[in-house]
Amino acid sequence: MLMRTDPFREFDRLAQQLFATGAGTWSKPSQMPMDAYRDGDAYVIALDLPGVDPEAVDIDVERNMLTVKAERRPAATGEGVQLELSERPMGVFSRQLVLADSLDTERIDATYDAGVLTLRIPIAERAKPRKINVSRATDGGPKQLSS
Repeated sequence: MLMRTDPFREFDRLAQQLFATGAGTWSKPSQMPMDAYRDGDAYVIALDLPGVDPEAVDIDVERNMLTVKAERRPAATGEGVQLELSERPMGVFSRQLVLADSLDTERIDATYDAGVLTLRIPIAERAKPRKINVSRATDGGPKQLSS
């Protein structure tokens, strides 16, 4: 059996239960922590999902709304298993982001490594800076008036 040594940890656990900051449900998921930054011609979103099976991650894009949902279940379940201590948050986690029109939602790349889900969203070609060439007016174009 495991013994707790921090007397304040029990207060933290009770506060999480009272204010529902721990486990999320499908109707009311918990929010997952994230970082977002620009790296060259892409935006990168890194979401913390430790202990989540990559098969339990669901990523959807509808128009400019990106939704990431994941579920973490207890590792030890079944007959004969008696839970002695549970401090890791379990349940459903979700995050919704509104993406700018300048991002290419057709080419989002998702990777999962060491408990971090990383999404790379390239900047759309139409949103990248480009050079506009100036051409000379043709003979049928505007003419200067002389005074």
